[in-house]
Amino acid sequence: MLDPHGLYEWEPSGLAAVEAIAARDSAGLVLLYHFDGYIDAGETGDQIVERLLGGLTHRVIARFDHDRLIDYRARRPLLTFENHRWTTYETPGITLRLVEDATGAPFLLLSGPEPDVEWERFAAAVRQMVERLGVRLSVSFHGIPMGVPHTRPVGITPHGNRTDLMPGHTSFFDEAQVPGSAEALIEFRLAEAGHDVLGVAAHVPHYIARSAYPDAALTVLEAVTAATGLVLPGAAHALRTEALRTQEEIERQISEGDEELVALVSGLEHQYDAVAGAETRGNLVAEPMELPTADEIGREFERFLAEREGDGGGA
Repeated sequence: MLDPHGLYEWEPSGLAAVEAIAARDSAGLVLLYHFDGYIDAGETGDQIVERLLGGLTHRVIARFDHDRLIDYRARRPLLTFENHRWTTYETPGITLRLVEDATGAPFLLLSGPEPDVEWERFAAAVRQMVERLGVRLSVSFHGIPMGVPHTRPVGITPHGNRTDLMPGHTSFFDEAQVPGSAEALIEFRLAEAGHDVLGVAAHVPHYIARSAYPDAALTVLEAVTAATGLVLPGAAHALRTEALRTQEEIERQISEGDEELVALVSGLEHQYDAVAGAETRGNLVAEPMELPTADEIGREFERFLAEREGDGGGA
């Protein structure tokens, strides 16, 4: 494997700022990371990144070489044509930033399009950054399509070697093979190297998984802040407002929809309530029902990715 250092460049002033923070605070920084292009049902991770960058003070620490990592023919960057000439170009960028929460506490945010190539080298580069900057915990987040109703609380599945930071949440399945991602590989390689990692996956109703679902983003954000101690009230408030608006719109569309959709939601509600009731009794099979198998979950992921690719939503 080629030297991972060749994939990124430090911003000198930004790097100096982070290293000064690391020298003052031996506890270490939190790194949040999310990449566009993989499974992100309900645009869960995308919404969180957008709120963090749109509402908080931040500066660039490092930039990855997008020309090496992005397949432009798979995800063509947008150019704007006005009158007789090209006027703007949306340059894709994978960027590490230093961000301050509402109390001024610093943390790191790595975001941008998911690399199309050189995943192992990319993961090794992120590990180099984690070790040089003294990161104490790396946290990723996204949404996954699930057979759950929008009328019930959003569930989450924590993963990684620090799931103890999110007590009270259990996995629905013991084992499943799903299409891989650069985000998951980073988690795997960091944990393999002995670094603390936590992933948070929100369960998004599969029938609205391809639309923005603020409830999922809000639930994940609250879980991340509880696990890390970051204070992000502005982002939470914005998502909470959008979640109320979105729920009203979903209810309006369902009330105007066909009987098949209404029956689908009703069936999911019954299944959700039966499982929740069985959990409180300590017996998940107290009421007979069909829960999704690991293979079915994997197929659902593949279908979701195929639909994104068909719409040009990412590789």
